[in-house]
Amino acid sequence: MIVAQPISPEDFAPFGDVIEAAGQPDRIINQGLCGRWHDLARVDFSEGRAGISVFRAKPRALPYRIEMMERHPAGSQAFVPMSLTSFLVTVAHDQGDRPGLPRAFTTAPGQGINLHRGTWHGVLTPLHAPGLFAVIDRIGPGANLEEHWFDVPFRVVGPEGL
Repeated sequence: MIVAQPISPEDFAPFGDVIEAAGQPDRIINQGLCGRWHDLARVDFSEGRAGISVFRAKPRALPYRIEMMERHPAGSQAFVPMSLTSFLVTVAHDQGDRPGLPRAFTTAPGQGINLHRGTWHGVLTPLHAPGLFAVIDRIGPGANLEEHWFDVPFRVVGPEGL
């Protein structure tokens, strides 16, 4: 059983970046009416270009079963929710070209993530409707998806054990 923990930039750093407007903005722009939190995620591609897509995923519930993880060796992948809802993020370190023991995080409303290139991760898992996300990732030729199906799925529960 894996217990999902609230995501933090420090705990998530080995896997990617947390995208959020936390603390004071780096800059004030637009005639003093807009705060800018600058350069929050490392967008990284081997070749191709950055593209912005919109995904709509059906909400899931905890407990949740991780049956499969995937990774993208040619580019990073960012998920930015288009509504103020939370989502489940599952990631794992690489262990011999397959995911190791998964870790699970829950985002707070308004937080997004950027997965580093090659990071094993679960599928997009919104916990509330509408499950609408802007996704910034690599667009280009060549294979950029590897999947691993677990022989025995992992069960993810919330911090309360549910």
